[in-house]
Amino acid sequence: MTQINNSTGHSQTALARATTRAIYVARQLPRLAWYVGHGRVMGRLAERASEIEGTSGRPPSRTDAPVPTRARLYEDMAALFRRDLMNVERGIYPIPSDRDGSLLTLIRRSGLFFEDLPRVHLRRKANAHDEVFNEHTRGKRPRYYLQNFHFQTDGWMSEESAERYEMQVEVLFNGTANAIRRQALPAMHEVLASRDQRRCSVLDVGCGTGRFLDFVKQAWPRLPCIGIDMSEAYLREARGHLTPRSWLKLLVAKGEAMPFPDASFDVVTNVFMFHELPPKVRRAVLKEFARVLKPGGRAILVDSLQYGDVPDYDGLLETFPQNFHEPYYRSYLGENFVQIATRSGLTHVRDERAFVSKVIVLDKPA
Repeated sequence: MTQINNSTGHSQTALARATTRAIYVARQLPRLAWYVGHGRVMGRLAERASEIEGTSGRPPSRTDAPVPTRARLYEDMAALFRRDLMNVERGIYPIPSDRDGSLLTLIRRSGLFFEDLPRVHLRRKANAHDEVFNEHTRGKRPRYYLQNFHFQTDGWMSEESAERYEMQVEVLFNGTANAIRRQALPAMHEVLASRDQRRCSVLDVGCGTGRFLDFVKQAWPRLPCIGIDMSEAYLREARGHLTPRSWLKLLVAKGEAMPFPDASFDVVTNVFMFHELPPKVRRAVLKEFARVLKPGGRAILVDSLQYGDVPDYDGLLETFPQNFHEPYYRSYLGENFVQIATRSGLTHVRDERAFVSKVIVLDKPA
């Protein structure tokens, strides 16, 4: 009888694992094809524009460092998705729902994406990136923030930019941006496991359109969370995306001067923001992380790889700011986060690679 029960249990486990994998693949494969396809079309449009312009176009990207082949990129993308699935199978978070919207929403955002490409191309050619800094915005946000990052229209300051953003970032990352974001959740799980989530607290700095917070709420629906960002437009987009979620607040605030008391949060997170901060601001933000964290709390950063993390990718990192307006990216590539975290009162725990990005885990001593 015991042997029969064990056999039945193994069969049920195998069936559950197979079902989980089937659902995961059914959700991820179509969206991956959608965004990779957009990237291919974008590349062909750029080639066509260069052919029409002849020698007047922007010079090609230059680097002497190694650049990964397309096969290597796809191999590493597959490794990211295997890790994402493994986290699901380990029970760290449920099968993710990316919530990209209805077919009509996807088509509309696709149109917004392609509509902005010619304007991005013209700004890139002219190296024009200060349209956002004008008489209406001057003094309302820090100067470093008022730029057309990625040469995109309106920078981070309009409803249209907020609606385009997720499409743009997913195309840039070949459909892996959400999977990369989710790699911060295991480090959160280490802090929150076995604790009453209702008595813990999380702060997401630079929450943007709220996609990472949505994955947090999928894993911990009753976990009190606060998201802050300097863009009112992006917070409105986040509120719309996070409408079904509870135990959640969104506020306009900046990371280098946060409106919270000392020792307020168990976890502070930040996704895709540090490479867009000047070096001095990076240090100020990390000090704020240390200030608002409770003793024993954890800061989790998700951002680009840096020089030397994966030597085969160094050329890709070097050419990125040649193609996109990222004025602080080069300084980020050489930043010593172990050193600046220590000076801020945080202890570096580990770095974990997530495709072209990495997760940096920092703890505040208890």
